[in-house]
Amino acid sequence: MRENDIRERAFAMPLTSPAYPPGPYRFINREYLIITYRTDPEKLRALVPEPLVSDGDIVKYEFIRMPDSTGFGDYTETGQVIPVTFRGRQGGYSHCMFLNDEGPIAGGRELWGFPKKLADPTLHIEIDTLVGTLDYGPVRIATGSMGYKHKTSDLAAVKASLAAPNFLLKIIPHVDGTPRICELVEYYLEDITVKGAWTGPAALDLHAHALAPVAELPVLEVLSGVHIIADLTLGLGKVVHDYLR
Repeated sequence: MRENDIRERAFAMPLTSPAYPPGPYRFINREYLIITYRTDPEKLRALVPEPLVSDGDIVKYEFIRMPDSTGFGDYTETGQVIPVTFRGRQGGYSHCMFLNDEGPIAGGRELWGFPKKLADPTLHIEIDTLVGTLDYGPVRIATGSMGYKHKTSDLAAVKASLAAPNFLLKIIPHVDGTPRICELVEYYLEDITVKGAWTGPAALDLHAHALAPVAELPVLEVLSGVHIIADLTLGLGKVVHDYLR
């Protein structure tokens, strides 16, 4: 194989059978359960990387079902998003994510810097309740629940929240183990169509785990729960801060 052939084909690993296809990536009927809660503000400040600034004591725990996604198929993910400010703009910083599909784990980490790890999340309707769970191996790490479609939400406000900027800490090591890339990445969800959104009573239970430490941001008070169904495109990112410069 010639060097020019390698350069033309090299967009992901492995070269001859990439773990994911080129973007953009469109999601149809993406379903969210987002539970917003208060936590320890000191622990938040210790986890949010500068130059991002945490906005108080709020965390959003998200369970997301993706039954129809371009290139990635059908999978589920879950994790914590921390409201932050960056140069005067409000957005969300993805602190941790857990998925049950290898393709979006590889693509998310390599392209954007999503903090994705392999686990077993679910999001489903249990009679009159929307239930999200996260298992790491045989251990239950998180359980979220919300009354199913109790009250309709403001669709314009929900769309605006989905369209806000998102921030990621992308780290790719050099062959000697030192960081070769260490960047703050900004990305947006695009072409958003909110098909429905509802609120209801919500609860969240987090458990300690050495390799899935979601409970290091403890639940002090649940503030709200929202259930969203939307079509959207995951936009590619841009580097807004280089830690190695």
